[in-house]
Amino acid sequence: MEDPGQSLIEHLTELRIRLVNSLIAIVIATFVCFHFAGPILDILRTPIAPFLPEGGLIYTGPIDKFMAYIKIAIVSGIIVSCPFWLWQIWKFVAPGLYRREKKYAAGFIFSGTFLFVCGILFSYFVVLPMAFGFLMTFGGDADKPMITIESYLSFVTHLTLMFGVAFELPLVLVTLGMMGIVSKEFLSEKRRYAIMAMAVISAVITPPDLLSMLMMLGPMWVLYEISVILVGLIEKKRGRSQEAVG
Repeated sequence: MEDPGQSLIEHLTELRIRLVNSLIAIVIATFVCFHFAGPILDILRTPIAPFLPEGGLIYTGPIDKFMAYIKIAIVSGIIVSCPFWLWQIWKFVAPGLYRREKKYAAGFIFSGTFLFVCGILFSYFVVLPMAFGFLMTFGGDADKPMITIESYLSFVTHLTLMFGVAFELPLVLVTLGMMGIVSKEFLSEKRRYAIMAMAVISAVITPPDLLSMLMMLGPMWVLYEISVILVGLIEKKRGRSQEAVG
């Protein structure tokens, strides 16, 4: 490991630099994505379109659609700039890794981007259609839905981003394993508490129905088990390397 004696102030300064760099990248990506907000909105409205009268969303104020474009641009900017802010995260945690582990920077960025996008795609193609299929038909068809663009985008962007973040679980646990903060034994022993925590998180960040909660909890549980295996492999490889050096 490098810089074992870094002070708290130095860590906070480094964190501030990484956060500012990430924010700048997100802002730039947001400006670019604003020009594509219209086509992106057409894509985002697809999951709910079959359940709306004539497939349309509504807005109740003159500025609502403009604000919707801004929200779309911001969320898209976060997604598009994902590789860059993952790289900034790596630069922050890298001093806590062994020299031989720092060569995994490209793998960290690629895996993080891949998992984040997988979470978003899983939410869009699986969770949202099933959630709307339940929520929009609940109680029969006597009442007609009138969904505003603002409320719909808040729902969709919140859910998709949360799934994207949730799918980063293996990346977080593997990185902590590389830093020696968690071990396979620790993750195995705390599995019950981890599942309980994931269930609570799933209940909080998904729509208030059991189906959506289970569709968040299921993948997170699978990703947790994959993380346990990967951390175990890292420990074995580290042990063999130390034996070779010794």
